[in-house]
Amino acid sequence: MNIITPIVRDPNAEQFDTSRLLAHARQQAEDRKYEDFMIIDVDSHHYETGSYKEIFDYIDDPVMRDNFKFSKGQTLHPRSTGGYQEMAGRITRYQHRATEQGLPGAPHRDIGLTRKWMDAMGVDVACIFPTPMLGLGLNPVIQVEVQYARAYNRWLTERILAEEPRMVSMLYLPVNDPDAALKMVEDFGGRKGVIGFLVTTARYKPLYDNCYMKLYRALEERGLPIAFHSATNWGDQGMNISNKFIAIHALGFSWFNILHMTNWVVNGIPERFPGLKSIWIESGLAWIPFVMQRLDNEYMMRSSEAPTLKRLPSEYMREMYYSTQPMEMINNHSMLQETFKMINAESQLLYASDYPHWDMDLPSTIYDLPFLSQQAKRNILGESARKLFKLDTLIAPEKKARLKARGVAA
Repeated sequence: MNIITPIVRDPNAEQFDTSRLLAHARQQAEDRKYEDFMIIDVDSHHYETGSYKEIFDYIDDPVMRDNFKFSKGQTLHPRSTGGYQEMAGRITRYQHRATEQGLPGAPHRDIGLTRKWMDAMGVDVACIFPTPMLGLGLNPVIQVEVQYARAYNRWLTERILAEEPRMVSMLYLPVNDPDAALKMVEDFGGRKGVIGFLVTTARYKPLYDNCYMKLYRALEERGLPIAFHSATNWGDQGMNISNKFIAIHALGFSWFNILHMTNWVVNGIPERFPGLKSIWIESGLAWIPFVMQRLDNEYMMRSSEAPTLKRLPSEYMREMYYSTQPMEMINNHSMLQETFKMINAESQLLYASDYPHWDMDLPSTIYDLPFLSQQAKRNILGESARKLFKLDTLIAPEKKARLKARGVAA
């Protein structure tokens, strides 16, 4: 299926090219000699909207396929608030991304665009996720989530991951349909570049329900982690009293992971599936000590309501994995250091940029922390993720060139 989407050249393309916009990030990478570290970004994004025409052709149901094409994707996101993320045009990479050219020779435009920012930031391997699709769990039509998720996963594995070893992904699970989610793991779990599976937590399904136990068992048996990627929903009954996007963004990305984490722990999922690794993504870090303390306090008073647990809730949480972005308390190192201690950051914290979103974090966010040892920096920036996902050591070509220039073997 070789579909070529024509790209209209933007007259401002050179001015707003990714390589130019990330010039300071590139300088950081060179100054800090990131080539001595393998950097794995566990949460980065591409805009699948730029490949809708390709993805829609993978949709199995012919009626739904035509519906998607006719609506130009509006069927997917009936309640989207994505425009507020665009910052009214002040983040120039947003408005010019549709016409930016990828790197010459790349097998797909998405691959070329991703290589650009990875090389600029010093990232060796990037775990990529879709973007508008992360709100798909709120779609009232379950088959929209199922059909599109399957089409996207087919497109991603066949057109992107199969062609670029530096790009991997945890594939989207349509958990509004537990049977379809299980089949997704069975059909795609062994494909190249698939390192786990993803649940978007801006949804209202009880993920501890028995209908999901076969899914969790399948992931555990295959040694594939499950990731919980947060988002926000301005239509949430509790949040729609807020009148500012800043409030929704600050609370929502933490809230949905707080809710599902609490249910995950008190219903004993970590005890029932001890080999299933979980990762909590894009909800920051400040909420984790809060939930640890609240749940421990409640559990010690009402342990009969969580009979599956054999340890304190916080002990299970310390064995889970967390992504760094967005990392709060960056100007208060004492609080941040205490948070790192509470979550066993040296082994459980994984670097994430969240690129290209407006609140992205560069690797220097971790590298420059004064209280971290060199080994802790190495672990958080890549080594812990390499072990968790069983990835080969893969160094970016530009890093190899700089190593060679320094006379160091890659």
